[in-house]
Amino acid sequence: MGKLALAAKITHVPSMYISELDGPHKGCRQPAIDGHKEIGRRCRELGVDTIVVFDTHWLVNSGYHINSAAHFKGVYTSNELPHFIANMPYEYEGNPTLGKLLAEAATAAGVRTRAHADTTLEIEYGTLVPMRYMNEDKHFKVVSVSAMCTVHSLEDSAKLGAAMRRAVEEQYDGTVAFFASGSLSHRFAQNGVAEDYLFKLWSPFLETMDHAVIEMWKNGEWAKFCEMLPEYAEKCHGEGNMHDTAMLLGALGWDKYTGKAEVVTPYFGSSGTGQINAILPV
Repeated sequence: MGKLALAAKITHVPSMYISELDGPHKGCRQPAIDGHKEIGRRCRELGVDTIVVFDTHWLVNSGYHINSAAHFKGVYTSNELPHFIANMPYEYEGNPTLGKLLAEAATAAGVRTRAHADTTLEIEYGTLVPMRYMNEDKHFKVVSVSAMCTVHSLEDSAKLGAAMRRAVEEQYDGTVAFFASGSLSHRFAQNGVAEDYLFKLWSPFLETMDHAVIEMWKNGEWAKFCEMLPEYAEKCHGEGNMHDTAMLLGALGWDKYTGKAEVVTPYFGSSGTGQINAILPV
């Protein structure tokens, strides 16, 4: 039936939007933007029709949720960082059929998930920023999955990812990409000194840990990484407790996965956090 053609861990730093605009930071995130465009190019090459984003900016306090509206359109300003992303227009097609299949499969696997097709839910910038660069021409349909999960287990998120891949392969007539949209370490710079950390990590400890993790990914040491993921997510302030990463790895086989990450945008610091664009071979 269907196919999961591409999987990636991606950045969504709002300074990518600032990088477009005239001013002192114009061009500052061009490598990240170029990485998104390259991932989008590969999706086109592979025949992807829909991108599913595990979005660490969609906070949920009960259950798992999918925004599977048929159409998304609006003008977005971040309530978290309104001086970074302000009045950004967007418009994309959704995929209610796929969203329903994904929710039903996850629920059948024991992870209660709801798809919201008839909804006024907006999509968050963990989805909007990547789509701005990967999907400029609206080539891909978009489905967004909640991945800032406040009372959820990483084990359930991994089960959800595995179930969603099964749904694609067994029930969907099409080709899909899965993206984990979130950082590595995610300790923002302290208020008042953010400008000093625009290109830096908050601490040498967090930077050292992130580099160690990236080496594991590049070497295919996923069993080791999965074992340490809960502690890494907690002690290194993983964005959304790294539920996006658990979902992605669940779809790829969790600790049995053996692929070696291909770094598309090299690791970089942003406002204290650690960021990367990396493709994980399916």
